[in-house]
Amino acid sequence: MSDIDLLAKKLFPNSQDCVRIIQITDTHLFGEPKGKLLGLDTRESLGAVMSRVRQEEIAPDIILVTGDLSQDASPESYEYLLKELQAFNIPSFWIPGNHDDPSIMSPILEGDNVYPQRRVLIGDWQIVLLDSSVRGKVYGHISEPQLEFLKNCLEQTDDKHSLIAMHHQPVKVGSDWLDNLGIRNADELFEAAANHHNHCCFLWGHVHQDFHGEKNGIELISTPSTCVQFKPGSQKFSAGDESPGYRYLTLHKDGTIDSVLHRITDVEFTVDYSIKGY
Repeated sequence: MSDIDLLAKKLFPNSQDCVRIIQITDTHLFGEPKGKLLGLDTRESLGAVMSRVRQEEIAPDIILVTGDLSQDASPESYEYLLKELQAFNIPSFWIPGNHDDPSIMSPILEGDNVYPQRRVLIGDWQIVLLDSSVRGKVYGHISEPQLEFLKNCLEQTDDKHSLIAMHHQPVKVGSDWLDNLGIRNADELFEAAANHHNHCCFLWGHVHQDFHGEKNGIELISTPSTCVQFKPGSQKFSAGDESPGYRYLTLHKDGTIDSVLHRITDVEFTVDYSIKGY
């Protein structure tokens, strides 16, 4: 057994045919119970998202939370998220974003189906979770040890497809202000993933909007926030008018991915569009 295998969390999917994943991202929770981002109560919007997830006809195998879990990096915000995740009794994994503090969140977000592992082996897939956050910066960067870790995960696993989760975007999404705040060494990331044997997909948050693409044979997907959205195609910071959401991914044995974006359209959320930053 390799060191890479020892670092992995091994799970069994509910179905032999596929792996089902819920991705939530950019929850931006506050320690204050009524904390608001651009006028929107982020605990309330997360609650609406989680309520909708509970209504899914087929329960997911895994919940992925892809960064900016907190807006103020407070212990109380992470403790609140922990309770929300543990209420599902579904294996959950997380990565930090630029608003998070790993030194605070790491000892809190662990236990009772909430795991710290950065690699998951499940069915015909492996999930690799990369920390793209840079302390004190908004942009992202993948460290050399993580690039080596990713390369080893891909090279040593020729019988599984790969879903690579991160917070920051590795490609431009068409919004000038956001395109300056992605992963600064994205070329190195794609190079590290160049030798993937089967299907490979990069999945992220950060941009608060839906995005699909492909580069170098790698599928690319971003998911909207559970709270405030950013207006696609904007040159400067601009909040969007779309509803909070989450993504339901079905990873099939043949490497194909069915991806469904769910928006919370039956709840009215208030956003202050006059605020020009977050």
